[in-house]
Amino acid sequence: MLEADFVIIGSGSAGSAMAYRLSEDGKHSVIVIEFGGSDIGPLIQMPSALSIPLNMSLYDWGFASEPEPHLGGRVLATPRGKVIGGSSSINGMVYVRGHARDFDHWAEQGAAGWGFADVLPYFKRMEDSNGGENGWRGHGGPLTVQRGSRTNPLYGAFVEAGRQAGFEVTDDYNGAKQEGFGPMEQTIRGGRRWSAASAYLRPALRRKNVSLIKGFARRVIIENQRAIGVEIEARKRIQVIKARREVIVAASSINSPKILMLSGIGPAEHLREHGIQVVADRPGVGRNLQDHMELYIQQESTQPITLNSVLNPFSKAMIGAQWLFFKSGLGATNHFEAAAFVRSRAGVDYPDIQYHFIPAAVRYDGKAAAKAHGFQAHVGPMRSKSRGSVTLSSPDPKSKPVIRFNYMSHPDDWTEFRHCIRLTREIFGQSAFDPYRGKEISPGSHVQSDDDLDAFIRDHAESAYHPCGTCRIGRADDPMSVVDPECCVIGVEGLRVADSSIFPRVTNGNLNAPSIMTGEKAADHILGRTPLAPSNQEPWVNPRWQVSDR
Repeated sequence: MLEADFVIIGSGSAGSAMAYRLSEDGKHSVIVIEFGGSDIGPLIQMPSALSIPLNMSLYDWGFASEPEPHLGGRVLATPRGKVIGGSSSINGMVYVRGHARDFDHWAEQGAAGWGFADVLPYFKRMEDSNGGENGWRGHGGPLTVQRGSRTNPLYGAFVEAGRQAGFEVTDDYNGAKQEGFGPMEQTIRGGRRWSAASAYLRPALRRKNVSLIKGFARRVIIENQRAIGVEIEARKRIQVIKARREVIVAASSINSPKILMLSGIGPAEHLREHGIQVVADRPGVGRNLQDHMELYIQQESTQPITLNSVLNPFSKAMIGAQWLFFKSGLGATNHFEAAAFVRSRAGVDYPDIQYHFIPAAVRYDGKAAAKAHGFQAHVGPMRSKSRGSVTLSSPDPKSKPVIRFNYMSHPDDWTEFRHCIRLTREIFGQSAFDPYRGKEISPGSHVQSDDDLDAFIRDHAESAYHPCGTCRIGRADDPMSVVDPECCVIGVEGLRVADSSIFPRVTNGNLNAPSIMTGEKAADHILGRTPLAPSNQEPWVNPRWQVSDR
C-alpha cells in the first residue's frame, strides 16, 4: 500500500528536514514525493561547479518570469531544484540565518511564535557550526556550516575596505551581530556540497519508516475539507499516495501555491476561471511573491591573483582532478568567502544591503565577464517593497505556472539600487584596494548620473534566486494568510505548507538557512510537541542607527 502517516511533497530544504525530524522517534511513517532524480555526481557535489547544475534541465524546473515591465521586458530565469535536496542541491551554498528583526517582523505580521527568540533555538538545533560565535551557534546538528580559507588577499582587502569606509566589522554575521564586513559561511563539508539531502534526507532514508517515491505531484486529494492523500504521476500512471495523518506541501514558493490551487485552495475566482472546484477560498495563495535582486559591480585587478587565471581548460582540469581525488583546492569552495551586511542610511535600524564578494569577474552562468583579471561584489537591497504573484496558466498540472515578480515596481527600489552602486564604488575606492585596483569594468566609470545608473540597473539587475512569500503565514482571521502559525492551511484539515513560501517577508540574506529552520520548527508543530524554549539572547543593534548608516 502506498500510504504513510505523513506524506511530504518535495525533498528540498524544508521537506528533507521534516522527513528527518518526523521519523526520528520511529513512531511515524513518512513518504517523501520527489519528481527529480539523484544528486550523485561531481557537478552537484563539487562546490566551485555551482553555476553548472543551476543551468541544467536535469536538475532545475526551468521556470522563468513573465516579461518584467520595469526591466525593459526582460524575462528572468527562476531556477528551482528538481533533484533530491531541492534548491539546496543547486544553490550557491551560502549560509545566512537572516537578521533577528526579520523574524520579529514576521511575528508582528501575525506569525505568532516565529519571532527571533522562538526561531533561534531551531537554528541552533540544525547547525554544526565551525568557527561561529560561542553561545550563538549550534554544534552537532545535521547541517555542517564552515568558513572558507580566505587565502586570496582580496578577501581581506574587501573587509578592510569596509572598515576604512567607516562600517562595522563582524566575525560572525550569524551570531549576535549581523551588521558589518566579515567572513562568509558555507554549507560545505569535507570539500563537498552539504545540501539538505546530505544533511537530512539520506540519514532519514536509512530508517525503516521513511521512503522516497519518485513521482510528479499533481494535486492534494481533499474529502470533506480534509486532505487524505496526494495524486501523483509515476511511470506514466496516475496513483494516489494516502496520508493517514497529514499531507505537508514543501514544494517551493513556485510549486507550493501551484499545487494548492490545483487542489482547489486559492483565490476562488481564479480557480473557477480554470474550472477547478473551490475547496477553500484563500485569496493569498500565490500572492505576496518576493525576491532579492542583485548587480555585479566589477573592477579590474592590476595583480594577476584572481580566479580569472584558472578559467582556462587546463587549469579547470587540474582543479577538477585535485577535487576528485582529494576534495581540496579551488574546487572545494563556492568562492563566496567574504560578505557584508550594511544599512543604507540613517534611520534604518538593521541592515538592508547584502554583499557577496569573490576574487573574480564572472557571471552566474560561469562565463568570464572580463578579459582581464578582476574582482566583483554582488550587491542588492534586501527589503524591496515590490510584490508579485504566481498563478495558474491552465488546469493541467504539467503546465508551468505564470510567475510575475513585478521587479523594481516600487520607486524606492531605484533609489536603493543606485545607492548600492555608489556605495560599492566608495568601498572599492578605499586604500585597502590600492595595490589591486584597476579600472571599473561594470558598470564602467562613465556611468554616473541617476538616469545612466537606472539604465544599467534596468539592463543588468538579476535575481539572486530567493523567491518566497506565496503561501504566507499569519493570523487565521487574516484573509491574505494561507497558513496559520502552526503551518496548517486555513480552512482545510490535515494539510500544511512548510517551506519558503510561508515567509511573510523575505529575510535578510540567502534563503536556504531559514527554509531548513522552517522545516525543523514545522516538524515540532506537526508532532504536537511543545516548541523549543525561546532564547533570551539579545542581538546587537547599532547604537548609531538613528544618526548614521555606519
